[in-house]
Amino acid sequence: MRIAVLGGTFNPLHIGHLALADEVCTSLGYDRLLFVPAFRPPHKEMADSVSAEDRLEMVRLACEDDPRFVAESCEIDRGGVSYTYDTICSLEEKYAGQLEGKIGLVMGDDLIPGFHLWHRAEELSKKCDLILALRPQEQSSGSGHENAHSGGYGSVPHSTRDSSGELIFDIAGDPLFKNALSVKNPELVLSSTEIRARISEGRAFKYLVPSSVFGYIIKRRLYGSDK
Repeated sequence: MRIAVLGGTFNPLHIGHLALADEVCTSLGYDRLLFVPAFRPPHKEMADSVSAEDRLEMVRLACEDDPRFVAESCEIDRGGVSYTYDTICSLEEKYAGQLEGKIGLVMGDDLIPGFHLWHRAEELSKKCDLILALRPQEQSSGSGHENAHSGGYGSVPHSTRDSSGELIFDIAGDPLFKNALSVKNPELVLSSTEIRARISEGRAFKYLVPSSVFGYIIKRRLYGSDK
């Protein structure tokens, strides 16, 4: 079985995440895509955060309609800071005897410039097949719903392209990405930040998330949805 991993805070999971997962499975032939919600990401302070259990449940609900998608709770179960290297090691052990080839690690191209700062990045790049996905640059709204970068990670550029689409970070020749794969996923100009802001402001968001996630947010009154 070929397995790919898509990690994130999923705060909340939205249709862009599902579109990317579908593209990875369809274009690269992966049998399973594991959505791995982070308990506490090492380079990010989460804004408008709901509980880890709520974020995991929203992922579980979103995965119910597609047998290729699985909600993987290992980082939340482990607690503490969520390092991707530790997660991959844990999943290799969990799926021992079932894996065909290396686990695929999906990452947005906005993360490429800072990848060398990840915990055990060189070993991680050898252990996994890195899968580079397109991600439109988020525009800061100044609303207070954006995630904040922590530590020195915030000092590096966070995109491979500028606002006009010109390359500003060339991965050619970088040993960390020499065997990387890429997908041309739909570049939906959509983010969890925008969705949280919309919910808090009482604006429409019903069709930006799976219907089951929409229902859960309303039922649990998450992100100020009871206003």
